[in-house]
Amino acid sequence: MTKRNRVFAAILLAYAIGVGGLMWRLLADIDPRYRESAEESLVETAHLIAALIEQRWVERAVTPAEPVIDVAVLEPLFRDLYAREFDAEIFGFRKTRFELRMTVVDAQGVVLFDSLGRAVGADHSQWRDVKRALEGRYGARTTPDLVNDATTAVMYVAAPLKREGQIVGAVSVGKPAQSFGQFVEAARRKTILIGVTSVLAVALLVVILSVWLVRPFGLLADYVRYVRAQRGFSLPRLGRRALGTLGAAYDEMRDALTGRSYVADYVQTLTHELKSPLSAIRGAAELLHEPGMPAVDRERFVANIERETARIQQLVDRMMELAALESRRALERTEAVALRVLLDECVTSAAAAGASRGVKVALTAEADAVVDGDPLLLQRAVGNLLDNALDFSPQGGHIEVALALKGRQAEIAVRDHGPGIPDYADHKVFEKFYSLARPGTQRKSTGLGLPFVREIAALHHGRITLRNAPDGGALATLTLPVSARTPDPATRNP
Repeated sequence: MTKRNRVFAAILLAYAIGVGGLMWRLLADIDPRYRESAEESLVETAHLIAALIEQRWVERAVTPAEPVIDVAVLEPLFRDLYAREFDAEIFGFRKTRFELRMTVVDAQGVVLFDSLGRAVGADHSQWRDVKRALEGRYGARTTPDLVNDATTAVMYVAAPLKREGQIVGAVSVGKPAQSFGQFVEAARRKTILIGVTSVLAVALLVVILSVWLVRPFGLLADYVRYVRAQRGFSLPRLGRRALGTLGAAYDEMRDALTGRSYVADYVQTLTHELKSPLSAIRGAAELLHEPGMPAVDRERFVANIERETARIQQLVDRMMELAALESRRALERTEAVALRVLLDECVTSAAAAGASRGVKVALTAEADAVVDGDPLLLQRAVGNLLDNALDFSPQGGHIEVALALKGRQAEIAVRDHGPGIPDYADHKVFEKFYSLARPGTQRKSTGLGLPFVREIAALHHGRITLRNAPDGGALATLTLPVSARTPDPATRNP
C-alpha cells in the first residue's frame, strides 16, 4: 500500500472510529430518553387519578372521621378498560390494548385496590414510590414482574391522596417498559442505519478522491524532489516554484471535481439544441426523395437544408469558441486598450450592418478610458452586444453606445429601443442556449452570445449586466477596471 493510500485509509479509519463512538453514545442514550418521557406522562396520570378520588370525597361530603378510601368505582372502570378493543397506529406501530396499571394504598401502605387484582391487602409501604408519596415526596421505581427478567420491568410513579391537607393514602400508576420498547428498538435501528450509511458514503468519497485527486499530491511530491535536487539554497526561487506547484495542484483538483458535470451539461444542452435543425434536415431530405416534386418545392427544401446546416455550423463554431474561452483561467497576454478607438470601429461596423433597415448607431464618449486586456476579445464582446441590439431594434430605430468613467471603472453602455426583456426571461438571458425570438423574423440565435460576453468580462475582471431601460428598450452595460498604462501609439486595436 502506498503512502497516499495509507493516508486515505487512516482518514477513513479515524472517521469510522469517531462515528462508532458517537453511535455508541447515542444508542446508550435512547432508552433513558424514552423512559424519561414515559415517566413524565405517568406523573401526570398519577396526579389526575388522585385528584379524581379526592373530588369524590368532596362530592359525597366525606368527613375526616371516615378513614375508608372509596375505591369501588375503580374496579368496574379498569375491568372495562382492559376489555376495551381499539386499534391505534402510532408512527408505524400498532397499539391494541390498555396496559396502564394502578394500585391505591391507605396511609399505612396497605393495598386497597389493584387493577390487576393481585396485591389487594398486601403491604406496599416499603416500595420506594409508595413510601416517598406517603411522606409527601416524589416517588418512582422500576420493578420487574419476574425476578431477574429485565424484559418484564414496569415503571411506577406514585402521588399522595389528601384530605383536609393530610396524607391519607397514595395512588401508584405503572406502565410496562415493553410497551415503549418497540419504539426504542426502532430508534436504535434507524440510528445504526444512519451511522453505517455515513461510513459507506465517506468510504465512497475517499475512493473518489483517491482516483480523481491523486495528481495534485504527485505534483507536491515532484516539488519535494525538485528541492532535494537543488545544490544551492535560493529562497525566492524555491518560493516561486512552490507557488507554481500549489497553483497547478489547485487547478487540477478543481478541474477533476467540476470536469465531469461540466462536460455532461454541455453534451446535454448541445444535444437538445441540435435536435430541431437535424429534424428539419431529415424531414426535408425525406421529402426530396419523393418522385414528381415540383421544382419550386425542391428548391425550397434544398434552401431549408442549407439554412439548417448553416445554423448547426454556427452553433458548433460558437460552442467551440465559448468552450475554449471558459477553459482559460487568465489572459495570456494583455495590453493597454483605448476604449474610444475600439468603440469607434465597432460602431462603424454596426452602422453599416443596420443601414439596410434604417437603424442608426451613435457613440457618445464623455472621456477616453484605457483598460488592460485583449483587444480582439473586447471587440468581440462589444460586437456581440451591438449584434443583439441590431436584432431587437425596430425598422428605422436607433442604438446608443456610451462610454463613461466612474471612479476606477469604465462603463460601456449599449442601449436599443426595441421591445425589451420579458419578465420571465430577465434571469435567463445569460444562460447557455437561451434565446428570445427576434421581433422581425421570429427566429432565435444560438443563445451563446451573451454567455460569451460574460466570460470575456470575467477574464478582464469586469462584469456585464442586461436590463430594461427606464423608458423602453434594453440596456447592456459592460464594466471594466481602468488601467494606469498608456496605449502604445504603434499598436492599433484590431
